[in-house]
Amino acid sequence: MNLSLMKLMFLICLNVSFVACQDKDAQKSTSGSFFINIGGEPTTLNPLTSTDGYSQTVQGYIIEGLLERDLDTYEWKPALAEKWEVSKDNKVFTFTLREGVKWHDGKPLTVEDVKYSFDAIFDPTLNTAHMRPYYESIEKVEIVDPRTIRFTVKDDYFKNFDVCAGIAVIPKHFYSDATRKKDHGKVLLGTGPYKFATYEKGKRIVLERNEDWWGRKDPEESKTWNYPRLVLRFIQEENVITESFKKGDLDYIGLRPEAYVKKTDGPEWGTKLFKVKTVNKANKGYTFVGWNMKHPILSDKKVRRALAMLYNRDLAMEKFEYNLSAHADGPTEPSSDFHSPRLKPTAFDPQGALKLLTDAGWKDTDGDGRLDKMIAGKKTPFSITILEPNADYMKYLTIYKEEAKKVGVELELKQIEWNSFIKLIDERKFEAVRLAWGPGAGDPDPKQVWHSASQAGGSNFNHYSNPEVDRLIDLARRTHDRVKRIEIQQKVGELISADDPYLFMFAGKTTLYAHNTRIQKTRDTYTYGVGTQYWTLAP
Repeated sequence: MNLSLMKLMFLICLNVSFVACQDKDAQKSTSGSFFINIGGEPTTLNPLTSTDGYSQTVQGYIIEGLLERDLDTYEWKPALAEKWEVSKDNKVFTFTLREGVKWHDGKPLTVEDVKYSFDAIFDPTLNTAHMRPYYESIEKVEIVDPRTIRFTVKDDYFKNFDVCAGIAVIPKHFYSDATRKKDHGKVLLGTGPYKFATYEKGKRIVLERNEDWWGRKDPEESKTWNYPRLVLRFIQEENVITESFKKGDLDYIGLRPEAYVKKTDGPEWGTKLFKVKTVNKANKGYTFVGWNMKHPILSDKKVRRALAMLYNRDLAMEKFEYNLSAHADGPTEPSSDFHSPRLKPTAFDPQGALKLLTDAGWKDTDGDGRLDKMIAGKKTPFSITILEPNADYMKYLTIYKEEAKKVGVELELKQIEWNSFIKLIDERKFEAVRLAWGPGAGDPDPKQVWHSASQAGGSNFNHYSNPEVDRLIDLARRTHDRVKRIEIQQKVGELISADDPYLFMFAGKTTLYAHNTRIQKTRDTYTYGVGTQYWTLAP
């Protein structure tokens, strides 16, 4: 099973008011279910238009790629395609589909579906701009015969084969049907190990085991995805997550550092409930505050640097992350090969920040305790509103707000409902937002987030632009030598960090989770992921 690995994911912590309480009768009738929390409700289930990690988590159980990654080696292995060939010039990739694969509605998988999955990405009537940077190097997709599909690329983009191998294959007969457009965001149709069953808005999505999945007959794949049913809940608040887990309403939860340290005590821990701290090579992602660089206050580089110096990162790490995370200092997580060793987190320095702001023309001219400046002929107080979709993160920002206030900078914190939050980002109607980038797969390509070309429809939502960064990103995309590409992208990270388009907060370092006695697992983690697909439920 493999959802397109090339999409960058919004791993945004949302505010969902639903409290997960499962009635006992329902629990009895679903004793064969694996109860998990995906962290938030998907904005849409449509695999072509979704951008948040929650949507893509659901899609990952249902939709597959031509190939998939081995969790221990990270090498490609067969999925919907049973074999593949790469031309000598590395410009043509030919895949042969396995026979007998069916969509969940019983219709057969065809090469037409694979071709449509690519064509739809560039359909101007569909909102797919966030996907296009990864697929723009593909010149054409051709049907060779009823089981063979050929991808031809037009340049030397280093991820060309990965993009083709990992493309999310969707059914043409469903997603091209305009009469069913209203269903495209509400249900999912795929070939994967689980079928879409029910969706209770604000509560849960239930997936049923697909007995006709091709993997059931494969010696290796048959060891995976053997839960009879998956129940995916949308719980955001950390206290609710841990309490639901303790009550038995969830079988497995990811843990943030604070929960791992402070909320996993009691007689049931170590006997009925188990917490795990492990380390693997999977990308981890990072959390940040993104500044709207077209805002009249935030367009000034000195101001953004001063704002970075007002963040007491050591205090936040000690109080909320318990040193189980790492300080973020740029657009790549510190554990990555692509992270520059020359980067260091911006030190907390209120007086240094005040000096920078003074140099930038900010002073308290009326004695009200807040800095101000004449901008476009108007006296403007230094006030920035940070939008936050998750109540649990307000405490991080509160520390930030209090330190900024001491030097005359007003940071207004506004918790906002998820759909409204996304709408404001899409419309670029914000001053600052707190969110996170989730882990992309494999070696990073910064284009979607940091290239100037990605401001319109891409994920460069805060209008970042640096011509030298654009040039180096384009160069890195054409560089196949990994050592040289690392050097280029480390320089990209250094340039971006120097521009302070984000307040880089913290990044993942360890993998933390908890499970109950129902879970039977072979090991705590595989090399490139936890490997929950290999787990089973106790009889």
